[in-house]
Amino acid sequence: MSRIAKAFEDKKAFIAFVTGGDPDIETTEQLILAMSQSGADLIEIGIPFSDPIAEGIVIQEASKRALENGCTTDKLFEMVSRVRQRTSVPLLFMTYLNPIIGYGKEKFLSLCVDSGIDGIIVPDLPFEEKDELADICKLNQIDLITMIAPTSAERIAIITQEATGFIYCVSSLGVTGVRSEISTDIGNMIQQVRKVGNLPCAIGFGISTPAQAGSMALLADGVIIGSAIVKIVAQYGKNSVEPVSEYVRSIKKGITDAMI
Repeated sequence: MSRIAKAFEDKKAFIAFVTGGDPDIETTEQLILAMSQSGADLIEIGIPFSDPIAEGIVIQEASKRALENGCTTDKLFEMVSRVRQRTSVPLLFMTYLNPIIGYGKEKFLSLCVDSGIDGIIVPDLPFEEKDELADICKLNQIDLITMIAPTSAERIAIITQEATGFIYCVSSLGVTGVRSEISTDIGNMIQQVRKVGNLPCAIGFGISTPAQAGSMALLADGVIIGSAIVKIVAQYGKNSVEPVSEYVRSIKKGITDAMI
């Protein structure tokens, strides 16, 4: 069983996101380890990119800071290799297609394997063009995580049948960011996924409070939180490890309490 599959086994998974290199590589490394110890079951690491079209202003600014501070994909691979020696929590890269192509698909996926990355999420890779990466991901046993948006209704069946790892259910239209209310009919979306497949479904985009996380966990197999964590990192910088750990613990408790 893969690390990703184990993360969803017999529990609701909390997937935490952090922008790699914000405020610096060393802090990112500490954050990943601290989040894994505080209740995060999977961790997404965003590779900073100059044009992150799926991201809201919070993660856009984090990417900009990381790039200005000298973060590179090579440095992130080196950091992940160190982290992998100290945790078994599944690690995912969230990145865009252009950086992968520019880096070289074969080299990028090979280094994912070598460093201990379990899966990749590529928000700007349409399902119809997934063959750009699907075969090489399969060859390297790296899960290419599929995103399903509220507008994907007519294609959910075919998308789900060909997905790997877990299904990333986007809760809201638009870009990432904290939202006070999530109005999308998530339950219906997940029901459609479960009719045709047995992969776990995780909900992301807009979730920020323990109560929201708990309510989403009642519907899905996992909850994804990014912008709320990145906001804490932006506020505290190199001193963000403990505040992020405290936040992660609160979200995990919200998920656990909802299951009681």
